Amino acid sequence: MDKLIFTALSGAERALKAQQVHANNLANMETTGFRANLEMSATQALGGSGFDDRHYVRMQSDAVSARSGPVKETGRDLDVAVTGDGYLTVQWQGGEAYTRAGAINIDADGALSINGHPLMGEGGPVVLPPHNAVTIGSDGSISVLAPGAPDMQVIDKLRLVKAEAGEVTKNEGGLIVSRSGQPLAADETVVVRGRHLEGSNVSAVEEMVATMSLNRSFEMQMKLLKASDNMNEVGNRLLGG
Repeated sequence: MDKLIFTALSGAERALKAQQVHANNLANMETTGFRANLEMSATQALGGSGFDDRHYVRMQSDAVSARSGPVKETGRDLDVAVTGDGYLTVQWQGGEAYTRAGAINIDADGALSINGHPLMGEGGPVVLPPHNAVTIGSDGSISVLAPGAPDMQVIDKLRLVKAEAGEVTKNEGGLIVSRSGQPLAADETVVVRGRHLEGSNVSAVEEMVATMSLNRSFEMQMKLLKASDNMNEVGNRLLGG
């Protein structure tokens, strides 16, 4: 049997997986702080005897687009937008993960969280004391005005990290994580904008063009499968005399 069938099947599988990635991106066009997934794959030669003329697609974990999304002012004290390549840090299953979503929530005990995940500061999960006002500075410093106090006081600082696009991927919860599994180092150069939120960095035009290209690729792989089947059929007839 000609190994072309493995080439075509792996190509079709890659096209289907890539379509799922782009469909997920489109579904999150309005998700605050969402960063588009980038489907990754590589070629690998098929083993066996004969000339090395057949390859298949080896799929890899998705990468994350480093492009920034649009930033808009909200006026809410606990909204922050991260500029550049930085990330906010949240607690995740005993470790930490990262996000660009800056809509911070506060519970009755003063604990801060993002989408249900505790927000991390330099001293661990951030918990605000009783206060009348709160501000977040460009360096991530969190200041509160305690009842009866004349001035704002810094009580913690956001744990801000930075990573190159190839250093991170996403976990099962949709959060950014280090590809190596090790926590990212805090970076004092990361800047945030208080009372602002970053939108999704998904481009509808790019996603639609990629989807149409993948549809054509899938159709081509199906034609290759048919061609491989025809070649096998002819070969069997010849061998059968």
